[in-house]
Amino acid sequence: MKTVSLNATKREKAGKGASRAIRLKGFIPAVIYGDKQAPEMIAIEEKFMVAEMNKKGLWTRQYEINVDGKEKHLVLCQDIQKHPVSNRPIHADFLRISKTALLTLDIPLQFVGEDVAPGFKKGGVLNIVHRTVEAKCTADKIPEYFTVDLSKAEIGDAFNAFDIQLPEGVSLSAKEDFTVASVVAPQEETVADNTPEAAPVEAEKTEEKK
Repeated sequence: MKTVSLNATKREKAGKGASRAIRLKGFIPAVIYGDKQAPEMIAIEEKFMVAEMNKKGLWTRQYEINVDGKEKHLVLCQDIQKHPVSNRPIHADFLRISKTALLTLDIPLQFVGEDVAPGFKKGGVLNIVHRTVEAKCTADKIPEYFTVDLSKAEIGDAFNAFDIQLPEGVSLSAKEDFTVASVVAPQEETVADNTPEAAPVEAEKTEEKK
């Protein structure tokens, strides 16, 4: 997998005031941690992070962060905090990794072949149970995604984790198999009868004339 270069600047101050000042300049505060080293506070361009968030494979993409042109860190993005209203990134966490360390990651599933599968042509619907599966591998073996081939799927078929074709050097964390998706029959739509019921007619009471 290609490693993406990312320039960053070291920041000395923490806290809401310092973070607000960083954001006003078009950057967001971030932290690098892990690999038995002390955490390091940095600032990265907001527009870069927004562009990365709009691409697939964010959580499995490797970044080489160049801090002030003096030090480099190989990392994975672990978390992005977003503004509750604008949804813009306001903080990011990066995990240091080494190329030889065994990593445990959630790998996205990519479902293909739905357009030619006989089950879908008959009206079948894809029921996705898991959009990611946990796998183990070293940094140089991280796949961007696992492919699930649906091209021969019939209604009633299920696709399990152990059926996924894994790249060399990658293994699933699960010890027991589980379903990641299935093709289910379309549900019949029931049309509600919205015709108002006739109001009960109350029998008129008549008084007998004396």
